[in-house]
Amino acid sequence: MRKPTPGSGGLQLISDGVANSKPASPPERLPDADAFDAYSRTVSGVAERLTPSVAHLAVSRRTRRGRAEGAGSGVAISSDGYMLTSAHVIAGGHRVTASFSDGRELRAEVIGADPLSDLAVVRADARDLEPAQLGDADELRVGQLVVAIGSPMGLAGTVTAGVVSALGRSLPTRSGSAGRLVENVIQTDAALNPGNSGGALADGLSRVVGVNTAVAGVGLGLAVPINDATRKIISALIKEGRVRRAYIGIVGGSRPLPPRIASRLGREAGIEVVEVVAGSPAAQAGLRPEDLIVAVDGEAMADVGDLQRLMVAERIGQRIQVEVVRDGDLLRLDLVPRELRT
Repeated sequence: MRKPTPGSGGLQLISDGVANSKPASPPERLPDADAFDAYSRTVSGVAERLTPSVAHLAVSRRTRRGRAEGAGSGVAISSDGYMLTSAHVIAGGHRVTASFSDGRELRAEVIGADPLSDLAVVRADARDLEPAQLGDADELRVGQLVVAIGSPMGLAGTVTAGVVSALGRSLPTRSGSAGRLVENVIQTDAALNPGNSGGALADGLSRVVGVNTAVAGVGLGLAVPINDATRKIISALIKEGRVRRAYIGIVGGSRPLPPRIASRLGREAGIEVVEVVAGSPAAQAGLRPEDLIVAVDGEAMADVGDLQRLMVAERIGQRIQVEVVRDGDLLRLDLVPRELRT
């Protein structure tokens, strides 16, 4: 058989099943191969650390037509069984089963739920869970790597990765007649599937920075942030089984201040009162539609989120002073919040 001529390209003649040319040199590494390797190592490291902490939650509900089954995910936050999930995952449930990646299936009870933050705490019958470390979503930056871990459709330890695509989103929630905006919601392009709700959204250091709550559209997911505000909610759910909030009884939104008032106060916006609920603390204090709330107890108010952050349990029954702009004048009104009933 004729030997291949030197420089005849990549084609090789085979004689007796053996290539009669030198072994091909190793393929060159892509310029960004190291970056991809680092990315993969980070994602796999997060998955390895957190998968034992994340469970599939099977939720049994009683309905008028009999029994209905629901599902979601949950993440262990203590070794003695406490798990964090979404309130809508366990809503109406009377029996919860937590299934972990090691094959264990544990009965769990609902400790408390807060539909207005879409957070809930359940407790599995165990004393040796692998707790996840909670992080701080306030430290996140747009473009930062995040990893979503959940158990959609009962498939334990499902991992997707992406980036923080936006911060500061608001998620409207409702419980009975009460409505609220969950502030500083995390938007991510890490794929979320049905059953991911209640699962962990983690940063590259395996710290849980959010609880996956909703699919906002194709390629977009939302997560309730873990920060100082939600840590207080989680603590209240563990200790009391519910979250108490103060209530003043207005519907409002952010609005630019008149130039003269903005110059005087050194700020650009306030909360416009769109509606005052009849018989509410706001109505009794004399607040009116079209009033602009600029401060509460000396704290500047620029949007509804600023006011919501003040409406904590400690404010219930305590007199507060509300500064408003009405017809170009600054007024101070005294108001006593009540407990929000849902």
